[in-house]
Amino acid sequence: MAAVESLVKVEEKPVNREKTCPLLLRVFCAMGHHNNLSEYYRGAVPGNELQIYTWMDATLRELTGLIKEVNIESRVRGTTFDFVLVSPEYNSPRFNAFEIGTTIAGNRSPDDSKTLGNTRFSIGDYLDVCITPPDRFLRRPAPMRYRN
Repeated sequence: MAAVESLVKVEEKPVNREKTCPLLLRVFCAMGHHNNLSEYYRGAVPGNELQIYTWMDATLRELTGLIKEVNIESRVRGTTFDFVLVSPEYNSPRFNAFEIGTTIAGNRSPDDSKTLGNTRFSIGDYLDVCITPPDRFLRRPAPMRYRN
């Protein structure tokens, strides 16, 4: 039965952006690496914050475009954006990290159409984005859950 449930796609209701109030999405971008999870401890956050007002139906491609508007170094074609969801652990001051997708500036990727609503995102979570320019794309950054 569990296998059948995993195959069923949940239809996402479109958000009426004219009538629905946007949410504040706190995004932390770093060049070439993800921020360390210890930087999110007890209400502290990394200093590289970008605040975006958006909706739950915002795609990773849309968020990539918003990041490129303010981050000049990330506008180069072939730049990779690795998105990680950072959410607080229940009844604890610690945070958990979950990889949610990767986009590439100027190219299509399978995660382009993934929305915040399709991920484990809930209001109050953070996004940590590793921006890797094409000349530094020697290897993918290590997932956050393996870094101390």
